[in-house]
Amino acid sequence: MRFKDVFSIIGPGMIGPSSSHTAGVLTLGRAAAQLFGRQPERAEITFFGSLAATYRGHGSDIAVIAGLLRLRTDDERIPDSPAIAEAAGMKVLIRTSGVPAVHPNTLSVALRGGRRRMSLTGCSIGGGNIEIVEVNGFDLKMTGRYPTVIVYHDDRPGMLAGITRLLGEAGVNIGYMDVDRKARLGEAATAIEADAAIPAKLLARVKRLPNVKEVSYMDVNGGDPA
Repeated sequence: MRFKDVFSIIGPGMIGPSSSHTAGVLTLGRAAAQLFGRQPERAEITFFGSLAATYRGHGSDIAVIAGLLRLRTDDERIPDSPAIAEAAGMKVLIRTSGVPAVHPNTLSVALRGGRRRMSLTGCSIGGGNIEIVEVNGFDLKMTGRYPTVIVYHDDRPGMLAGITRLLGEAGVNIGYMDVDRKARLGEAATAIEADAAIPAKLLARVKRLPNVKEVSYMDVNGGDPA
């Protein structure tokens, strides 16, 4: 794994005992909440591997709830996140699984709110860093280190060219891109990590492209698009 700087190794400023089991887990929850785009009414969280064995002692459950509330790793309200979530009307269900996962510190989140549904699976890989490996049934890898847009679209010729053209014309530099599809000419999803925040107006233009079904955005180190 390649680290960007020394802070990736020593970890972020945080409240909690473990950068892997607390800070990274919170960041995964924050990423899921941002991609969901609204306050979830119900969250089902499943811990795998070492998280399943130690989540209570390391506060991983409290951390992921804090992330779903979009708190940051140094927020003093983190210990109170279950009560804050309950007061906000968010019902949280915690599960563990013995099924082997892609990394010892893996969790999945299933969110509901109104008619909206979303699932995310990710790993806390150390030093507060994360890797997302699945969103809504698509195998998409994202680091969460950069502003990221996920475009859900039909698999059609020219789709990627259309998306990247809009970003390029707006001066957005693409650092990484990953694509998955469920079938040839079927449902597809494209994840793009950018070097800078992507404005809401640009995301709206991407959403208006032909054959685009939905656009989600996250910036766990920043915030919602301006």
